[in-house]
Amino acid sequence: MITRYSRLDAVAIWSQETKYKIWFEIEAHAATKMAELGVIPKESAEAIWANGKDATFDADRIDEIERTTKHDVIAFLTHVAEIVGEEARFLHQGMTSSDVLDTCFAVQLARSTDLLLGGVDRVLAALETRAKEHKYTPTVGRSHGIHAEPVTFGLKLAGYHAEFQRAKRRLITAREEIATCAISGAVGTFANVDPAVEQYVADQMGLSVEPVSTQVIPRDRHAAYFAALGVVASSVERLAVEIRHLQRTEVLEAEEFFDKGQKGSSAMPHKRNPILTENLTGLARLVRSAVTPAMENVALWHERDISHSSVERGIGPDATIHLDFALHRLAGVIERLNVYPENMQKNLDRLGGLVFSQRVMLALTQAGVSREDAYAAVQENAMKVWRGEGAFIDFLKADARVTLPHDELEALFDLGYHTKNVDVIFDRVFGKN
Repeated sequence: MITRYSRLDAVAIWSQETKYKIWFEIEAHAATKMAELGVIPKESAEAIWANGKDATFDADRIDEIERTTKHDVIAFLTHVAEIVGEEARFLHQGMTSSDVLDTCFAVQLARSTDLLLGGVDRVLAALETRAKEHKYTPTVGRSHGIHAEPVTFGLKLAGYHAEFQRAKRRLITAREEIATCAISGAVGTFANVDPAVEQYVADQMGLSVEPVSTQVIPRDRHAAYFAALGVVASSVERLAVEIRHLQRTEVLEAEEFFDKGQKGSSAMPHKRNPILTENLTGLARLVRSAVTPAMENVALWHERDISHSSVERGIGPDATIHLDFALHRLAGVIERLNVYPENMQKNLDRLGGLVFSQRVMLALTQAGVSREDAYAAVQENAMKVWRGEGAFIDFLKADARVTLPHDELEALFDLGYHTKNVDVIFDRVFGKN
């Protein structure tokens, strides 16, 4: 995890302090249920909570113990015993390390997803505001990077809003799938721990029960989770790349905000670079880099191995913290995005009406010209405009193959024709007002 690209709320979820607090809660909740079942003394479970709930677990001390034990959970339990006292012998009855580790990981991923959902909501709010602001701001649509037909800037943003609605649903589904609890003991048979303990811990930690844990929670869940994060990151990048293209000097239809005192280049004082959206492209790559290792973690040996462990210690915090940061950075870019309608209109007019070529061709077919002949006539005149030889409308009027009356031909060069269904699309995305 790179601190430069992190928010404190996201980092806190993955801190040693938070991890050990969750570990203790898992162990203590299990002890509470075991006491209810008569497995351990009730007063011992109460003492565990009383002595440990407000304790600060010393990460350095746990590391010191682990240097001897070579086992993190045993080191933690040893340190808990130093705090809780002799009643700590009743902790971890019938449990295995993965019961603690996997359940804690599920809690951390679920909490991280809650933050991610908050980031998506901020992006959605920003997109809706700016889309409605520019609902009818005309701009050119591009295919292959080349001028195609007119759209509106609001429609562009509405499309991204619909995409982030899907992102939100993906994260909700991913959270539901990842938030499972396993307290099933060695090889997952519940031989030494009652299944009721698992259900109780799951309820207390806000998780569901893993149906078959085999000693570890199956990693297909995690693969799907990180894949979902990768897709959301790709959506972040798609919008970031759009803004980067629109900020190019020869386009300049939209631009990242440029604060007072901000510098664009150490060498060239005139520069205003799209640094935030370029950064978002890089962050998206980092998040997606977690997907393949998560997929490879699925195939563990038999009931468990720990080949997944080192991977998840990295990708868990890295992917969630970086995506959390990226979502809030993206929201800030959209909220403060400089939009230049005049430049949009200027670019729209650059090809002298070529963006209306399809409408001219269709009008000719409706007037009785074959599609092949109509296409040829319109294309040949369009190519003259590409070569800078004159105006499209003038060439069309002078071409005998273009049989439309001049007033009808001129009426085809109408921006409003291309925006007549904007309300329909907005209603689909934002609902009817």
